[in-house]
Amino acid sequence: MKTANSSYSFFACTNSRCKLRFPLEAELFDGRYCPRCGAPLERQEAGIPALKPPAARKPGFELIGALDNIRSAHNVGAIFRTADGAGLSQLILGGITPTPDKQPSISKTALGAEKCIKWSHRPNLPEALAEFKANKCLILALEYTPGACDLQVFQHTHPLPEQVVLVVGSEPAGVDPAILQIADQVLYIPMAGDKTSLNVSVAFGIAVYRLLGL
Repeated sequence: MKTANSSYSFFACTNSRCKLRFPLEAELFDGRYCPRCGAPLERQEAGIPALKPPAARKPGFELIGALDNIRSAHNVGAIFRTADGAGLSQLILGGITPTPDKQPSISKTALGAEKCIKWSHRPNLPEALAEFKANKCLILALEYTPGACDLQVFQHTHPLPEQVVLVVGSEPAGVDPAILQIADQVLYIPMAGDKTSLNVSVAFGIAVYRLLGL
C-alpha cells in the first residue's frame, strides 16, 4: 500500500529488449537511466494519489494486542502499523519483544504507527495477562493446538465482552505454554498449503480484522 506522502511516477525503459517499468519518487530522483540495462527512461503516468480510506466502524469492544517474545523488530513494526489501522487501543510487548524506545528499526515498518498506538512492556507476559483476566478480560491466543478453534468459526459463534486481548507468539517457540493455560480460547487460522504457519505479523493482521468484523 502507498504511504501517506506518496509522490511517485512510473517510468519505462526505452530499450525494447528490456522494457523495465517501475515507480520512482520523482521529487528525489530524476529517473534518467534504467537500473537494469542503463538505457534512457521515459516518464509514464503519475502514481495514484495516496488517500486515506474511510474510517472503519467501531466495534462494541476494546481489542488489545499482546506480543509474546516476538524477536523481529520488523515484525513488531508491522504489527504496530496493523494495530493503528484496525483501531486497537494498545499493544503489550512481552518478554524479549523489542520496544520502539530501544529499537529504532521498528519504525522502518511501523512508519510512525509506533507513535500513535499506546504500548507498554511487560517482562513476564503471563503475569500481565493474568491481571487482565482477573478484570474480566477475554484472553485469546493465536496458535494451533489440540482443541483450538477455527478463527472464522469463533468469530461467527462467540459474542465478545467489553475487553479482549489477542496474543501472538514467537514463531520458532510458539505461544508460551503458561499463556495457553491462561487463555480462554486458543484460535487457529486454517492453512491450505504445505507450510504450517504464517508470518506472525500477517497472522496478527488476519486475526485482528476477523475479530473486529472488518
